Amino acid sequence: MKNFLFALLLAGFTACSTTDEPLTRIAFGSCSNEDMADQMWSEIISQKPQLCVLLGDNIYGDTHDMADLRAQYDVQKGNPDYQKLLKHCPVIGTWDDHDYGQNDGGKYFSKKNESKDEFLRFMDIAQDDAIRKHAGVYSAHNYGTGAKKIKILLLDLRTFRDTTIKATEPGRRYDPNPDGDMMGEEQWDWFENEIRDSDASIHVVGSSIQLISREHGFEKWDNFPKARQRMFDLLAKHKVKRPIFISGDRHIAEVSKMVVPGLPDTLYDFTSSGLTHTWSEEWPAEPNAHRIGKMVIQKNFGMILIDWSGAEPVIRFEIRGKNNVVWDTPVTVN
Repeated sequence: MKNFLFALLLAGFTACSTTDEPLTRIAFGSCSNEDMADQMWSEIISQKPQLCVLLGDNIYGDTHDMADLRAQYDVQKGNPDYQKLLKHCPVIGTWDDHDYGQNDGGKYFSKKNESKDEFLRFMDIAQDDAIRKHAGVYSAHNYGTGAKKIKILLLDLRTFRDTTIKATEPGRRYDPNPDGDMMGEEQWDWFENEIRDSDASIHVVGSSIQLISREHGFEKWDNFPKARQRMFDLLAKHKVKRPIFISGDRHIAEVSKMVVPGLPDTLYDFTSSGLTHTWSEEWPAEPNAHRIGKMVIQKNFGMILIDWSGAEPVIRFEIRGKNNVVWDTPVTVN
């Protein structure tokens, strides 16, 4: 009976999902070029995750031609190891710029609605799923019950994002847009409704780009400082328990932590990227005042391990790579 129920769960998994099964092993990653042979799907499977979260750049589409975008999704979907992953555990996710269709693209991308259709097709989202009733691809997922409940919220940081401002300083791509937004009011309202009075013990927020790190000159929440502060204020307002952001995009891995005024628990941002390619050479580690541990440039994926045996859950972050290597000392969150 247990195997039968698990098979039903896999067959009917949707973008707004709920299951009573407590999670203890969550894998996540980003930046997987479908044309590269050496992907990380088999390494992820070897860690026996109960869930895998894709954080964007799930293919490298970069096109206004939806037939071309679909063909690239089909290459990724047809990868034998990716098919094995789909059989091993549910896979949920959001998008970033390259699978959205435009490098560093935002709300003015002319094919965003058509691109959404191709993304939902790739993710096997049911026709009656709630995600199809609103603009963008944000979604909510709940796992476990009682004290073992986890809420996962996957953000869409492309469909509603305002225009970036090109940097004037050499070595930087963008300067802050002081009044710009990342999420759009409909998504902000949805997010607040999801965290208001939430009884989850752990809140994992999938953000395709980094929330905490702010020194580098590439895509990040701090390019829209008003939106970044709004996120901090909402988390503090609703006293969100054990807030963990997971992010990608940067072709590095690192863990950042931050004390947010009014937020009882420390905020973490666990970045994992990329699954097929990272920095081509070992440059000096870029500054990040909030980084704990090392910045990892080797190919990687993230693992979140939860121990529910005590009075409070103990959470462990692992940056993993090829041949089961752990690239840095794991971070433990009590």
